[in-house]
Amino acid sequence: MKQLLTLALACAALTACKKDTEKTTETTKETTVEKPAGLAFENKVYEQKSSLLCKNNLCTYVNISVPEASGMGEVSDSINNKIFHVTRDIVYFGEKPTNGKSYKEIMASFIGSYDEITKEDPGEAIPWEAKIKATVDYQSDNIINVKLNNFMFTGGAHGYEGNRSLIFDAKTGKSLSYDQVFNDKKAFTALAEKKFREKFKIPAGKSINTKDVLFENDKFILPQNIFFKENGLLLYYNPYEIGSFADGSKELLIPYAEADAYLRVK
Repeated sequence: MKQLLTLALACAALTACKKDTEKTTETTKETTVEKPAGLAFENKVYEQKSSLLCKNNLCTYVNISVPEASGMGEVSDSINNKIFHVTRDIVYFGEKPTNGKSYKEIMASFIGSYDEITKEDPGEAIPWEAKIKATVDYQSDNIINVKLNNFMFTGGAHGYEGNRSLIFDAKTGKSLSYDQVFNDKKAFTALAEKKFREKFKIPAGKSINTKDVLFENDKFILPQNIFFKENGLLLYYNPYEIGSFADGSKELLIPYAEADAYLRVK
């Protein structure tokens, strides 16, 4: 009898422990909160060709490859909108960009301009090209730097290729100006001029302009595009920016060891 009573008590204790364990597990499940997804990028490609005067697969075309941000609501939207608007400001023919609301409309406008001209004078028509390739070139907790390479050809002796740098605040998705990137833009400009003169062998105190370099008013300025790289800041002057097309682009890398003192963000 005593053995049966002992066994019954043991079973009751085991059952109670099991219930306590089940309650603990259920409570843990109820209080578990999933962390929100972070910012992510997926490459999107948009293409369109003209059906006019295509020979041996050579015809007017548009190819747009861009990183599409997602996962952070307004932050993602802000980044995507900026990339879209910069693309729209590049891919067009005429006096001003199209008012297209999508990449499809941008491409349709460019192809439509070519088709219209070709139908009027098919004997003079040669294929046009429009290429955009945007990539996330640098990303940290504070900034996102998108490089937008572009090539346009709408006739003439040659096309035009350039690079745009889009710098975003990683927390807001808003574009950052140089005044927001640098804590002392004037001092950084002075450093950049010193490094520029050293690279291109232009003596200090002499005119900054040479046969290969032509700054407006003979005054050094920062380029329209600066890229964040793993090893420093890349100052990038596109063709025509400080010289002729034949002079091409010009680059100057300033290591972070020298640039960090002037940066608000990195």
